[in-house]
Amino acid sequence: MRKSFCWLVAVVITLVLSIYQRMTGPTYPKKVIVELNRGSYKVKLPRSGVQHDEIILLKDIPSDTKAQLHYRRYPTTNDYTTVDFSLKDNQLQAVLPVQPVAGKLQYYITVGGKDYAADEPPLIRFRNDVSAGILIPHILFMFAAMLFAVYTFLLVVTRKEYGRWLKITVATLFVGGFIFGPLVQHAAFGPWWTGFPYGTDLTDNKTLISFVFFVAALATMKWKYNKWVVCLAVLVMIVVFTIPHSAYGSEYDYTTQQIKK
Repeated sequence: MRKSFCWLVAVVITLVLSIYQRMTGPTYPKKVIVELNRGSYKVKLPRSGVQHDEIILLKDIPSDTKAQLHYRRYPTTNDYTTVDFSLKDNQLQAVLPVQPVAGKLQYYITVGGKDYAADEPPLIRFRNDVSAGILIPHILFMFAAMLFAVYTFLLVVTRKEYGRWLKITVATLFVGGFIFGPLVQHAAFGPWWTGFPYGTDLTDNKTLISFVFFVAALATMKWKYNKWVVCLAVLVMIVVFTIPHSAYGSEYDYTTQQIKK
């Protein structure tokens, strides 16, 4: 297998994993299909918001349709607050009020007398806005780490020299996960690190687990069975990176008025 083909395969695998993680993550909008007057309308219910009121839009739905938004703080057992959608800029809109950093709202909608997403109401978590100067490098380095890891794996299975790319993978993962990662976490929610041993954030913990395996692969490079350690490290990275992004992350406790990690 030529190295150019290895790169192509690595890029495809990395893109598939990245798209899968994005679409299955708790911050990806929940999509519902509204059935109304023999027509179907797609509505996106956001699950991530920055520090301003979040507008829920009923795009393309007839302006004379009666619709309501129901929301409550999460995790609480409070009654839902109900507000009507109103016409603004030729679209039906309703507003979810901004919450403290890491605060969550649980909500669903009623359109034409029928409830949507009421059985499994989406959760929207609010955060500070993160500057592109730290968010983009974080994303690029983490994407590159996965790409280099998969490429290293392909070099191993095709019996080519892989030591250089193993080192590059470890370095890239460290910069993306342990330099820019905490910067993004701090900018968005306040804490620098919410993984082990300080919290249960799966994003931080899966980065830590993956890094430990790659450090082990790097430390055993002179061992005759090192290629198996490398393969294990890459497979572990693939498995942990299929875990939804931001799961079990920082959450605001409305009782104590503090952020739980």
